[in-house]
Amino acid sequence: MVLGKALQGCDRPAPAYGPGRLRRWARAARQAVVPALLSAGLSLVIVPGAARAEGAGCPPAAQMPDQATLQSLMRNARDRGVLWRLEKDGRTSWLYGTIHVAEQAWMVPGPLVMDALRSADALALELNLLDPAVMEQLLSAMRTQPGAKPLPQPLQERLQALKERECVGTQIDALRPDAQVVSLATLIARREGLDPSYGIDLTLGGVATGMRKPVIGLESVQTQIRQMISDDPKQVEETVRTGLAQLEREDAGTTLSLLAHAWADGRMNLLESYPTWCRCLTDAAEKREYERMVVGRNPGMARAIGREIASGRNLFVAVGALHMAGRDALPKLLEQQGFHVTRVEFPGNDPSGMPASH
Repeated sequence: MVLGKALQGCDRPAPAYGPGRLRRWARAARQAVVPALLSAGLSLVIVPGAARAEGAGCPPAAQMPDQATLQSLMRNARDRGVLWRLEKDGRTSWLYGTIHVAEQAWMVPGPLVMDALRSADALALELNLLDPAVMEQLLSAMRTQPGAKPLPQPLQERLQALKERECVGTQIDALRPDAQVVSLATLIARREGLDPSYGIDLTLGGVATGMRKPVIGLESVQTQIRQMISDDPKQVEETVRTGLAQLEREDAGTTLSLLAHAWADGRMNLLESYPTWCRCLTDAAEKREYERMVVGRNPGMARAIGREIASGRNLFVAVGALHMAGRDALPKLLEQQGFHVTRVEFPGNDPSGMPASH
């Protein structure tokens, strides 16, 4: 199926959309978010342009594709990630697992994903970063709070060394220390060709906006912030210490690359077994972090999805792929709500084995 056809609005006939329009939508979505992100150096989930590579040894800076490159990406676009059909009471919605760091070639959704988005009434993301009020709340919550206890000096020195190694400079210094670590986690694989600037979430948001579909958030800023950062100095230290221990490892970038390519190739078995091979859940503190930041958010998102669909909307839900795996995975929780949940197999994807790129 031609991508231009998939980009047509579902309410009336429309001309085929070429790469220029897709690029404008993607750029508009990023332009709505990037200035606010940069004002605080925020790189929590998606950080277009937030970390510029400078100097020898720095990773390459992300580049938005030009017209010719985007034409090539559209011609070769294939479905990546993991997609489920949600059926209940004669109506159909969609659940799509995304990755927040990606290669440039992954920015353009494939034909089955675009068909699913086109058929939906609304796009649901973890947070609607296109909403200025959401952005204002997020930026306020992520900044260092007045009177906050500083990190112990040895921990602060390790954090500073990691920022220098990853060529972040001073651009995230305004954030809380635990938020800085979460931000660095999205930048660690840039030398592997993966960058948060290429994350599909904002592209989907731009395309949905171009289709005149509403974009909604499944979580409030308060809910997400509560799971990711803390006002408790002991909790902040634990988050920073466990995060740095993972990010300082020589194989940190390649581990994230393996996860990203497992997503790209639809290897649900590797996503399911991530806790066993990532070497990131080796002690009680790391397991608590994972439970809080991933597993603990699933029940609330599942309830929000159920409420929105029950209100009469057919949704295209796009959230991080790790929310689809393990105990209390979103597909399981939605089955418990009475949905018939069916995995959509993408052509060329093999659900077993190692990613094709590794």
